Amino acid sequence: MGNVVVDLTMSLDGFIAGSDDGPGLPLGRGGERLFTWMSAGPESNRVEQRLAPPDASKIVVEEWLTEVGAGVSGRRTFDIAGGWKNGHPIDVPIFVVTHEAPTQGEWSPQVSFVTEGIERALELAQEAAGELKVGVSAADVAQQVLRAGKLDEIQVSVVPLLLGSGVRLFDHLGSNPIELEQTRVIESEGVTHLRYRVVR
Repeated sequence: MGNVVVDLTMSLDGFIAGSDDGPGLPLGRGGERLFTWMSAGPESNRVEQRLAPPDASKIVVEEWLTEVGAGVSGRRTFDIAGGWKNGHPIDVPIFVVTHEAPTQGEWSPQVSFVTEGIERALELAQEAAGELKVGVSAADVAQQVLRAGKLDEIQVSVVPLLLGSGVRLFDHLGSNPIELEQTRVIESEGVTHLRYRVVR
């Protein structure tokens, strides 16, 4: 069974989207700047229509495409992303945690809705991923997984930007400290990739 990982891009002050994010402004005010690094490399580094990373970041993007076997996300992220109806850059099954599955609309055929909570969504994702990793996206879902003690790794790609407000990744984690062990640092063009193991 593969590791459960959170792997998201954030501003230096900890936001993964700017303020007022929603379907009309998916990344919030100023949030598009968080993703500039993903297409800042030469055309020879292009691995997908949205992904042409700088040289030092290639390994990170290649790991997304080869090491992740399933994803877990939240309903709000699903709605903001339009259900990934035009495809997700990482083409794997995505399990969306929701209180109620939608009955109409368009979304990626890779999406499944899970109404039994985060732990059930993780079980299904790990079954689908096999020995590959399960990638957790969306702040609220990441926080739930951390609080449940089910997260193995955190990778944050930190962009030199202070958004000031928006969707904060590490919020609502409770009062007990969570110990981390740093396992990798990659300095790249416009981004620094930091990886940690969650110490249990």
